[in-house]
Parts: sequence; C-alpha cells; structure tokens
Amino acid sequence: MHTVLAAGICKVPCIVPCIVPCIVLCKVLRKVPCIVSCIASRAVLVATTLVVPLELSASARELQPVRGHEPLGERGAQSIEPGRANGDARVEGLEGEPARRALERGLRWLADDAQRAPDGALTARGARTTSAGTGPAAEVGGFAPVAVTALGALAWMAGGSAPDRGPNGRACSAAIDWLVERTDRDARSERAGYVSRTGDALSRMHGHGFATLALAQACVLSPHTPRGARIREALILAVRCIETSQGVEGGWDYEPRKGLAHENSITITAVQALRAAKEAGVEVDRAVITRAVDYVSRTQKPDGSFRYALGDPTSSVALTAAAISTFQMTGTYEGKPIHEGYDFLARRFALRDSAEGAEGDLVVCPYYERFYVAQAMWQHLESSTYSTWWRSEGPRVLTSQRADGSWSDARFGDAYATAMNCLVLAVPEGLLPIFQR
Repeated sequence: MHTVLAAGICKVPCIVPCIVPCIVLCKVLRKVPCIVSCIASRAVLVATTLVVPLELSASARELQPVRGHEPLGERGAQSIEPGRANGDARVEGLEGEPARRALERGLRWLADDAQRAPDGALTARGARTTSAGTGPAAEVGGFAPVAVTALGALAWMAGGSAPDRGPNGRACSAAIDWLVERTDRDARSERAGYVSRTGDALSRMHGHGFATLALAQACVLSPHTPRGARIREALILAVRCIETSQGVEGGWDYEPRKGLAHENSITITAVQALRAAKEAGVEVDRAVITRAVDYVSRTQKPDGSFRYALGDPTSSVALTAAAISTFQMTGTYEGKPIHEGYDFLARRFALRDSAEGAEGDLVVCPYYERFYVAQAMWQHLESSTYSTWWRSEGPRVLTSQRADGSWSDARFGDAYATAMNCLVLAVPEGLLPIFQR
C-alpha cells in the first residue's frame, strides 16, 4: 500500500486541516518509578466515556456500534501493557526498538526546542513559508505557537511523560502552563475560554481544539495538585468556548463565535477535544456532540470520501481518515459510512501505486494525513490492516528523521513535524485510548 500521504485541502490560513487528538492513558513512565502516583488519575480517565447517539441524519443512523466492540472509553479501562494493545499485530523491526528509539529521540529534540523559547512554547524554527498564492493548495504557514505547543505537549504525554514526571516532564509542564496562561478567563469576554496568543494568526480554532485536548489529558495526569486545579479551571472554560461557538449547521469555523460558517476539519478537532474533556470528568453537552457528529456524517460524498465542508466538492484521504477516526473515538467502529470511507482510502492508495497516480491528489499537510491514516488503520477491525500499512510507511518515517532527532517542515516548522511523527510512532505503544483496539 503506497504511503506518500497527501493532506486535506485547506483554503484559509490555518495550522492543519485537523489533527488527531490524543488522550493519554495514565499508564506512563515505565522507565520512571512514579507510576503509582498515576493510578488515581487513570481511574478518573477510564471511569467515563462519551457515547454519542447518532440520530440526526440518515447517514448518521447507519453508524451503529459493533456488537462486542464497546465505546472507546470503556475499552480503555482494560489492562494493556505499553506496546501490547488489544489485538496487537506488531511488525518486527518497525513497531519495535527502532521505532521506540526514534520516538525517544524526537521527544528529546522537542524538549530541547522548547528550551530555546523564553516562555515554554515550541518554536517555528525551520518554517520558511508565510504565504504563496490562493486557493486549496496555497502555501500558508509560519508561526502557530498555540497549535504546535499543544501538539508537543500531547506528544510528550503519548511518549510516557506527564507534567513534572518522566523524561520530558519539565518541558511538558512548561507547555501546559503556557496554554493555561493563554486561556481567556474573562467571563465578560466574547472569547471567554479561548486559548490564543497575540501574533498567532494561524492556530485559531484548530489550535484551540488541540489546546483543549492537551489540557484535558494534563488534567487527568495532575489530579489534586495546585497545577491540576488551574488546568481544570482552564479546561472547563475551553470546553464552554467550544460549545457556545458551534455553528448553525452543527460545525465550527475558524473563529470562536456562532454563525453560518463551518468547516469539517475544525469540527473534527472540536469533537475530539470534547471527548477528551468528558473523559477528564468535565461535563459536556451531549447535544453538541450529537449535532457535530451528524455534521461530519453529512459531509460524506457518494464515493465514500469526506468533504472539506458541507457544500464544498473538495475531499481528501486526510479528511476521510480523520472522519473515520472521529466516529471511532465516539464509540462507533462499523457501519456503511465507515465501510465506504475505508473503501475510498483503499481505492486512493491503489491509484497512488499505479503508473497514472491519483489525479488531483494534492499534498498539503502530509504529517497530518499520516497521523490520521495511522489511527484509522490501527482501529480497523482487521488488525493486519495496520501492519500492512506500517510495513510501507514505517521506513519512510524512520529514514526521514534527521540526525538530531527532528523531522523538517517548511510550512509550520520542525517542531510541528516532529510532534506529529512522534504521535504516529506512539500508536503501537498503546498509551493513548484512541490507540487501543
């Protein structure tokens, strides 16, 4: 299966079409003698689940949980050793020590990068593009500290660290504190709860979604501490910001305000953030989730792919994999929309392998697509699907890592590329609920 992975087609300045969201089980620090302190946190994480009733559209009604396959939050309660997730189908030499070493080197590089900034945020080092042209393939990139710092924090937690604990605990703490400090706490503000930074014109609601994911996980990993109280306060505000800014159609747009505009990748990010907050013990409006998942369902095209937005003809492998992963994160693993989505991915990969290639298959954010395809393949009911994909994609990930442990990206910087690839490498480690079969 070919794996030169193309990304979703983004039409406005944003960090990525969407991302995966990562909720780390508090089963961390296998190399550090402090796992006992995480037991209570894990209990909180797995005690709740967000089971979404999909009942607003015909396509949504076709998405039904598979009998014998519990919603992800319940499955996360099972005892799973790092790297030994349910249905484990490891590929020797790729999912084993080489990948772990690459992950550790990448996480160390991210921690070193964070030290270059005076305030704990990750940098845009390596980003060279600011703008070039217009339209779906316009190269827009540069400074997106909210989104990239949140992704870095999630990568550290996915790799086995927590605030102040683990090999990268100090960097993780600084990043989480940075996000908390940039949460709007003014109840009178039109953007109350919004996580933003002056000068960051790219992160916007994508970045807010990633920040909410990171805050949710950090909340679970820092219970009953002064930092944990501050994180929880910021998380509650961030969740309310997402809920109150949901658009008329059920999706979200680039700014934190309710309106007619909507975009699928932001909606997917918002759903994942709300799911993470729910598992962290924060009250989440089920109606908001139901409307959002219905919106994602309605963006599917007859060929099985998912659109950039309702009414927009543009679809991609990236958005399709992200939509499949979103259904799985909310407890649905089988159904006509998911089957058709997987079929689209299989056809598109076959076209990429052919002599003709896949016409119109633009590569915009390859790291984003790689991460979401990894999730979709990992959660496929046939565990061999992931192994087949990783045999092809794994060498590309490992051999593209630079000597210093980083990966490069000219649009959003090396920290962005490195965080994304670290998250991909962390899939078989099984530390994230979304990575557990």
